[in-house]
Amino acid sequence: MSLEEKKGINDEEKNIRVFTPASGFDEGKVDSNPSYKLDVHDLDRVQRRLKQRHVQMIAIAGTIGTGLFLGSGHALQGAGPLGALIAYILVGTVAYSSLCSIAELTTHAPISGTFPHFAARWVDPALGFAVGWNYFYSNAISTPSEISAAVLLLSFWDDNERHVAIYTAAIIVLIIAINIFGVRWFGEAEFVFSLIKISLILGLILAGLVIDLGGGPNKERIGFRFWKHPGALARAGLVSNINTDRFLGILNVLIQAAFSFQGMELVAIAASETENPRHNIKKAVRRVFWRIFIFYILGVLIIGMLVAYNDDALLASTGTAAESPFVIAIERAGIKILPHIINACIFTSAFSAGNSFIFCASRILYGLALRGQAPKFLVYCTKKGLPLFAVLLVSCFPFLAFMSVSSGSATVFNWFVNLVTTAGFSSWFTMNLTYIFFYRGMKAQGRDLKANVYHNPLQPFVAYWGIFWTLFFILVNGFAVFFDFNASGFLTSYLNIPIFLVLYIGYKIYKRTKIWKPEEMDFDTGIPTLEETESPETPPRNILERIAGIVF
Repeated sequence: MSLEEKKGINDEEKNIRVFTPASGFDEGKVDSNPSYKLDVHDLDRVQRRLKQRHVQMIAIAGTIGTGLFLGSGHALQGAGPLGALIAYILVGTVAYSSLCSIAELTTHAPISGTFPHFAARWVDPALGFAVGWNYFYSNAISTPSEISAAVLLLSFWDDNERHVAIYTAAIIVLIIAINIFGVRWFGEAEFVFSLIKISLILGLILAGLVIDLGGGPNKERIGFRFWKHPGALARAGLVSNINTDRFLGILNVLIQAAFSFQGMELVAIAASETENPRHNIKKAVRRVFWRIFIFYILGVLIIGMLVAYNDDALLASTGTAAESPFVIAIERAGIKILPHIINACIFTSAFSAGNSFIFCASRILYGLALRGQAPKFLVYCTKKGLPLFAVLLVSCFPFLAFMSVSSGSATVFNWFVNLVTTAGFSSWFTMNLTYIFFYRGMKAQGRDLKANVYHNPLQPFVAYWGIFWTLFFILVNGFAVFFDFNASGFLTSYLNIPIFLVLYIGYKIYKRTKIWKPEEMDFDTGIPTLEETESPETPPRNILERIAGIVF
């Protein structure tokens, strides 16, 4: 039996291109596998309309949202200032390792489908199918969740419950419109939202530092008093031993911190629609380390100095800026107008998150359809490169936000949302695992990893670090439920694991897929060359362009 017969290549596909590790390329053919379809990149109809400034701003602030502005307060409450700081530093390294892995894969292959396609192409087609649909669902169902959070933030000014449905409808229409208008509109919207978020977090850090040093209207110097009383570490309230209980507090906050970092892969997902994707992603990833340090680590350090972990205001759960430790400290310092400004900025963060989730879900769905792992009609693109049907299908999910309006359906809606608890960790795990396979394949075929536009010299150790901790996060995600067991808490914490396994095993059995051997991996078919994606950089002509080049 010939290679073509073994791989299930039809006559039409034979006229394009075939790759085998032994013989290399035969011009005029394409490789197509019966268990997984690899299409030439010319079939990818999206267009590169995201500019450098869009990508860089998304990389800077793509992960800054309610998880940092509001969730950091829960982290402080759960582990104390030192415990929260330890948790955010550790999770920051895991998030960065995952970003380094996906960035190296993406700069090698800046095509639609991103890490689910890479997993299918270099690990196992079944893994790509499982993580692709899992990631699609997690983003699609997170969209109405963020819309509900945005509506809740509006209650800071308007607590009339009869207006909730109106606000929900208005936000849904705006988010869908931005994504329907195309990737350029998405890029411009995220550029503006990122500017707002960056301005807010930098302003809050500076304001917090001034207040801590006694520069507020009340002239009270706080310093590190809350690290001494009530203390640097909080108890989880799960066991009697104080040291063990403090450790469990940090462990619990690790999971909360991890959710604050999820979404960093947005830059990689947008690679197929980015101008000069390889160089822009390289530039973005190299700057992310410092952005994590400034925005997350420094931000958590400041709030730990401003508010005690047992503060009554911190324990209140309003869903608005009132529960933010920054707002609590600012109000105590006697500054009245800032809480309204902060709530408005946090609202844009929630809106931005919902907007990004629709974009991510639609592009993942489009990538799955391109390779035959989703209905084929979803590959349709408009003349401007918008995967219209994929966007329209994903746009049905935001309407689930209306379920949170009534108390009965809100319970069901929360179940849907909680099912994605570990989906983000599964995605990080897959990114790092795929890189390990990619690394082995490149080495086995004698390819130079340093020839890639972006390469982290600490690889593959960075990827192994990410694999260990993401697997750890998945397993301990709901550990607290075992101290006071209830079926509902257990299912919402761990049900996503068997769902993922069913997707993987089911597809593997149905399609009879196999794990790729290093010498079998295809690193060329359907991947545009450097000359096809990159254009020469235009040197800055004046001081403003030089500043823009440094910032963006």
